[in-house]
Amino acid sequence: MALRLEPADEYMHELGPEPNFNESMYFNAYDPDSRLGGFFRLGNRANEGTGEMTACLYLPDGRVAFMFRRPKVTDNSAFDAAGMRFAVVEPFTELHVSYEGRVVLLDDPLEMADPRTAFTENPHVECAVQLTYTGGSAMFGGEPDQPAERPGEEFARGHYEQLVEATGTVHVGEDTWDIHGFGLRDHSWGPRYWQAPWYYRWLTANFGSGFGFMGSRIARRDNEGIRGGFVWDGEKLRLCTDFRISTTWEGDDRYHKTLEAQLVTDERTWTVKGRVLRLIPLRNRRQTPDGQSMVTRISEGLTEWTLDDGRVGYGLSEYLDQIVDGQPVGVAE
Repeated sequence: MALRLEPADEYMHELGPEPNFNESMYFNAYDPDSRLGGFFRLGNRANEGTGEMTACLYLPDGRVAFMFRRPKVTDNSAFDAAGMRFAVVEPFTELHVSYEGRVVLLDDPLEMADPRTAFTENPHVECAVQLTYTGGSAMFGGEPDQPAERPGEEFARGHYEQLVEATGTVHVGEDTWDIHGFGLRDHSWGPRYWQAPWYYRWLTANFGSGFGFMGSRIARRDNEGIRGGFVWDGEKLRLCTDFRISTTWEGDDRYHKTLEAQLVTDERTWTVKGRVLRLIPLRNRRQTPDGQSMVTRISEGLTEWTLDDGRVGYGLSEYLDQIVDGQPVGVAE
């Protein structure tokens, strides 16, 4: 299966006929000097007449500033909704991220397990973000020349990722930070339901400008699924032939707390340990054709990574699980 990726793919794609066609971009970053990190996402679901906007900032004092909106979106002409905007300056080289709007301030981000209560019982403040993202690695991914997923299990027809450097400013309430950090961005297009994977694990990490990785584990309901990712060594993107992960959990709701992963490439195996510094649980609901409500939990953990050679980096560990009988389905791995 061959992958196609061209500079034109940095821009918007033609809106597909699928009811659940989604085109989205995502950016994360962490600045170890200011100890501020976060992520931003816009998803256009124009055939459904809506979008998905997420802004999440892990503040240095331990609080999390968060906002989610479902703005009205009726075409796929731009990433510009609910106060957030993404702009491509030069494909694969420079992009801009901005957000102006309100956020809820959470002393305990786990309160977002009950969004209505979290948004109602915590203070809201103004937020402004201006960040420039520049490419820090070669590109990973693209659009395959033949379908990679079965009908009903599509999560992205095209998808690519890149390690990046982020600079700019973040304002939350009365506080302002100058940001110079590192992270990862991705871009996806095609049919998507958050309920398509049984569960997945998506790890992103940067150790300064010369080293980073992405590890991905996607499990299906009726088969092994896929394992993959890459390691960027500052000169070459080393593709993973295998990716293994084990997790320790905490609390009755089973949130991931620590983890260990092996990223296997043709050249060598990298072992990394992760420690979740803060975690916010997000939720997606969808009605099935038979009228049942499916609940998907996406746990976003700001994570400190330690390589087997002692180097320390930072990034995100994103755990998606379908929730069955009140428990995430992927705890056995």
